[in-house]
Amino acid sequence: MWQIIGGLFLGWNLGANDSANVFGPAVAARVIRYSYAVILIAIFALIGSVIEGPKCMMLMKDVSSENAVPLMAFITTLCAGLTMLILTLISVPASTSQAIMGGIIGSRLATDGTLPEMSVLLKIVICWTVTPVGAALVAYLLYMFAEWIQGRLFRKGTVFQRVIMIGAVVSGIYGSYCLGANNVANTTGVYFASGQLSAFWASVIGGVAIAVGALTFSRGVMQTVGERITRLGPLAAFISILAQALTVHIYTQIRVPVSTSQAVVGAVVGIGLRRGIRAVSRAMLITIVIGWFATPVCAGIFSYILTKLLG
Repeated sequence: MWQIIGGLFLGWNLGANDSANVFGPAVAARVIRYSYAVILIAIFALIGSVIEGPKCMMLMKDVSSENAVPLMAFITTLCAGLTMLILTLISVPASTSQAIMGGIIGSRLATDGTLPEMSVLLKIVICWTVTPVGAALVAYLLYMFAEWIQGRLFRKGTVFQRVIMIGAVVSGIYGSYCLGANNVANTTGVYFASGQLSAFWASVIGGVAIAVGALTFSRGVMQTVGERITRLGPLAAFISILAQALTVHIYTQIRVPVSTSQAVVGAVVGIGLRRGIRAVSRAMLITIVIGWFATPVCAGIFSYILTKLLG
């Protein structure tokens, strides 16, 4: 069972990198302290992993090789985790979904020269593409609606601010739940595919690893998401978190793990567009997009080389 170390490592990196997506805007807007935020993320990401995490496990089985063995699961998770660690160290939001998919493809090419079925790959790529666009649209519309509500129902700004601050915390809790529910399959789903773990235990182990990652190493990426793309106030923080959570939860119901990083960046951009395109940091967006393209490629290369050496 030592091979599960790779999944724990990847889960830790997912918690460190992707936890920023569910509370980063709220922390940057000073709605909640970082220390409180990571505790809530750890608790509710674990709950989401256990309750809904098994839903996305089957996709990992669909993309893994029919000859998947524990060693391949270890290599793919280890290489995906290394890729995530590099991006976390430079404070760039990255996609664990893309990292593990790159790792699986690299390992398959090195082992038997095959790829997952094109229909499955096409479904995944379409979901990856639509995620940030859909989150941006949802955030844009929600922000516009919130502005309308503020002007019609809340004459006193202090009352509205209190409602928004509470909403940001509640949506962060919901986003943490969705993070675990959707993304835990990325961390330990390959162990379910190789027959080492049941879907339930894969979800539990992955959820614990995500929680530990959030508690120990998430501050840098949280600052990137919350401050460096565009400046967010309490209202924008609330809307971006809610739009990201809704988007990710929809994909959980159709059983496809997607990137919470792409969802929250899309949501933040949607709000920035509502407030004016100049509010969005183009340089930071370019850096993030480059990271998205580099993630599956680097994980795939690492996995291919390591599989050739150890397989």
